[in-house]
Amino acid sequence: MTNHHYALDLVWQGNRGTGTSGYRDYDRTVLLTAAGKPDLLGSADPTFRGDAARWNPEELLLAALAQCHLLSYLHSAVNHGVVVTAYDDSPVGTMEQVGQGGRFTSVTLRPRVIVAEASMVEVARAIHGEASTNCFIAASVSFPVGHEPTILVAG
Repeated sequence: MTNHHYALDLVWQGNRGTGTSGYRDYDRTVLLTAAGKPDLLGSADPTFRGDAARWNPEELLLAALAQCHLLSYLHSAVNHGVVVTAYDDSPVGTMEQVGQGGRFTSVTLRPRVIVAEASMVEVARAIHGEASTNCFIAASVSFPVGHEPTILVAG
C-alpha cells in the first residue's frame, strides 16, 4: 500500500470588523493556497450568503469528481487502445439540505468524448465504468456518481 499526502492553506477573509457577531455580519470568503499553484478564491454558495463570483465547496466537489474521472478514463483508454482526441464534461449534482446540514445525494458526470475511429466507440463507452472504479475521489464519496457519456468519432 502506498500513501499519498496532500496539503494546502485556507484563510478565512470574511471578518468585516465584528467577526461572527451575527449571521449576516461576516463574509464567507476564503483564500486557498498551495505552494507553486495559483490562488483559488472560495466562498459559500450564494444561497448561503456566499459570493457567486468565487468557487464554492459544492462546485469544487463536482470539479474534483469530474477531473478525477477524466484522468482515470484517459488511463483506461490507453490501456484498452482507445485513442481519445477530445474530452469535456458538464457534471451536475444534487444536494439535499436538512435543517442546518445536508449531503449530496447524487452526481452525474456527462462526458463528451471524441475518439479517433468508429471501431473504438463501444469500448470507449464501456470503460467509463472502469474509470469510475479507479477514480480515487468517486471511491471516497458516499453517494452515487453516475455517467451519461456521449461518444463521438473525430472528423
